[in-house]
Amino acid sequence: MVSDDITVESPTYIHEEEEIDYREENILLKVKMAEMKNELMRYKIPPLLVAEVIDTYPENKALVRLKNGNEFYVNVDAYLDGKLKASDEILVEQKSLTVIQKLGKKKHFDVSKYVIVERPNIRWNQIGGLKDEIEELKEVIELPLKKPELFKKIGIEPPKGILLYGPPGTGKTLLAKAAATSGNATFIEIVGSELVQKFIGQGAKLVKSIFEMAREKSPTIIFIDEIDSIAATRMDVGTSGEREVQRTFMQLLAEIDGFEPLGNVKIIAATNRIDIIDTAITRPGRFDRLVYVPTPDHAGIVEILKIHTKKMKLSAEVNLDKLAKKMKDMSGAEIRAVCVEAGYFAIRDDRFIVTAKDFSKAVAKIAVEETEKKKDLTYMG
Repeated sequence: MVSDDITVESPTYIHEEEEIDYREENILLKVKMAEMKNELMRYKIPPLLVAEVIDTYPENKALVRLKNGNEFYVNVDAYLDGKLKASDEILVEQKSLTVIQKLGKKKHFDVSKYVIVERPNIRWNQIGGLKDEIEELKEVIELPLKKPELFKKIGIEPPKGILLYGPPGTGKTLLAKAAATSGNATFIEIVGSELVQKFIGQGAKLVKSIFEMAREKSPTIIFIDEIDSIAATRMDVGTSGEREVQRTFMQLLAEIDGFEPLGNVKIIAATNRIDIIDTAITRPGRFDRLVYVPTPDHAGIVEILKIHTKKMKLSAEVNLDKLAKKMKDMSGAEIRAVCVEAGYFAIRDDRFIVTAKDFSKAVAKIAVEETEKKKDLTYMG
């Protein structure tokens, strides 16, 4: 007889779906582990050195220069055979200095740090009181860019550049931007002091890079503001800093004269100190035209007022001709400042219409501010 107390335990089974889940999870963990190992290996790989190709030779050999100036005759990876050229930027292995990767054409500077590159939207009709100066720019800058065939037919070389000089705020930068807009050219704006670099030779290399970029983006207008900061009359005796400024200046002269023709690259420079400019840059063949940009006369002031008050709501009593008489000897920048201040006086009184009284107070305020500035400059001098 079989005892009733004996019980038989039924075996436990793992469902087939659970086994599949475990396998998939295991595979995912292995993939994740492999990725982490690869990431760790990347951290252990020694960094590569950046160098420049000086020359290439048969049998996968090359002469390269490191950043510290040392030159080495090294091996080149087989897959780079025939692909390297002088001045290419490359990556080399630390110990053997074998060339293992090509980065591209060597560039000495990131030019974008030092210049403003744009396509301006300033029109000639937005500039008042400078008719003669506008005609000069149209002849020297706009005409060669738009109709180069005219110069070929006549058999003459168009001027390379123009130097604008005159008091501050008279519209020299506006003229340059309007010329770029009219000629549909890229506008590269440089402040002269930015070309002076800390280390020897860097300023000259920056000038070279700027002109290379200008040729790539042609038609181009290079506008050098405050050119007197690098093109002042050279002296025999000076500090190392002054000598570096002279090196930069000589590179600028070399680029203007250039082994490579400037083509559709035109240069406009501006200065407030024509009296200290070196005659080497103002001779014919470099800056062929020197154009004086004066403070506007009465008719010019009226034109500028019309431009800056075009969008303003003026009361009927505002007479621009009478207002212009109060603004004698003011520059274009000061006239614009008067219009802005007049608008502020209206805003303070919670008005949307600008009155003649607002303009009178604005003229007085700007005149006082300019007088104070001149006193401070005289005191500092």
